Amino acid sequence: MNIYTRLNAARMEFHMLQLKKTGFNSFSKYNYFELGDFLLPALHTLANHGLCAVVSFTETLATLTLTEVDSGTSILITSPMGSADLKGCHVVQNIGAVETYQRRYLWVALLEIVEHDAVEHDAVDQGPPAEKKVAKPSKHSAELKAIATREELVQLYKSLPEATRLELKDEFSARRAELEAA
Repeated sequence: MNIYTRLNAARMEFHMLQLKKTGFNSFSKYNYFELGDFLLPALHTLANHGLCAVVSFTETLATLTLTEVDSGTSILITSPMGSADLKGCHVVQNIGAVETYQRRYLWVALLEIVEHDAVEHDAVDQGPPAEKKVAKPSKHSAELKAIATREELVQLYKSLPEATRLELKDEFSARRAELEAA
């Protein structure tokens, strides 16, 4: 059995588990999986299929390396590193926060865990966005303006760390409305 077949079997087994989402976003009112909700079951599932996952970080990239234990064949899942600026925290605590978020998103990608999608959620649950005050442009404003389709917008949104998503929620909603109006 090759690594892709093993990974697919592990994903199917993992998704048969009855896991509980213990995280709650009080602003947007949805539950989500915290890393601790699924990490141990995921490790057991991968081990059952002869797979081992290791997360590593560089200054610019978070990487999850999935290795087939018998053959040494591996698959890399990567994500660009984000940043955090938590109030009242030391630099090391901000690094830890970023690494925890990155680790969670790498595992979510590896196991194809379906999570709340705020871009889709806004479109379905809240109807057309209300007129908003003009906000100070973020460093992602030009990138958002360059997006030509709703699918590209969703892809960019999913690639960002959760803290950045929350920070840019209004800009994403405004761009979504522009794309839908076009």
